Amino acid sequence: MSHYQRATFQISAPDISHLKHDEGIEVAFAGRSNAGKSTALNCLTRQKNLARTSKTPGRTQLINVFELDDDRRLIDLPGYGYAQVPLEMKKKWQRALGEYLEKRQSLKGLVVLMDIRHPFKEMDQELIRWAVQSNIPVLALLTKADKFKSGKRKAQVLMAREAALAFCGDVTVHAFSGQNGLGLKELEDVLDKWFGFVTDEGQ
Repeated sequence: MSHYQRATFQISAPDISHLKHDEGIEVAFAGRSNAGKSTALNCLTRQKNLARTSKTPGRTQLINVFELDDDRRLIDLPGYGYAQVPLEMKKKWQRALGEYLEKRQSLKGLVVLMDIRHPFKEMDQELIRWAVQSNIPVLALLTKADKFKSGKRKAQVLMAREAALAFCGDVTVHAFSGQNGLGLKELEDVLDKWFGFVTDEGQ
């Protein structure tokens, strides 16, 4: 059984003041509202409905916390960009997102999900730059990778890896598909490192 199958929903919070103690290790998932964040979390945890998926992008309006054990948590951050919601509400989500990223001490890694067909849009880049400046490692996960055939997919990943060098930080790039599990092992390997599961098991 993978560590991630143990994930249980803990809390949905409008901002960090509603989150529990700021201790242990948190890895946050962030991305545009249509990047497939919920699908990736459900694939990772082998749970169909842990993170609610929706045909309407922008369903994640709160900070959702999923506990792996007493010290480790997966965080699903509010989606940004695409959602057709009132501007005031959008600003509120952005504030919650920014506040979490700036102030949360237990944040040890950031997974930025981007549609493989449209990587590194402006807000994605801002997020990655912020993480690099804060010495937080980033995994740029190129989702919906099943939309491309193998050759095109590899070319797109290489191009994204080239682009990632410009951030001058710890930015890893992998292709991923929640539909067929492509890239799931790579995602788990990165998270295992951030969460310290690798050393725990002496691998």
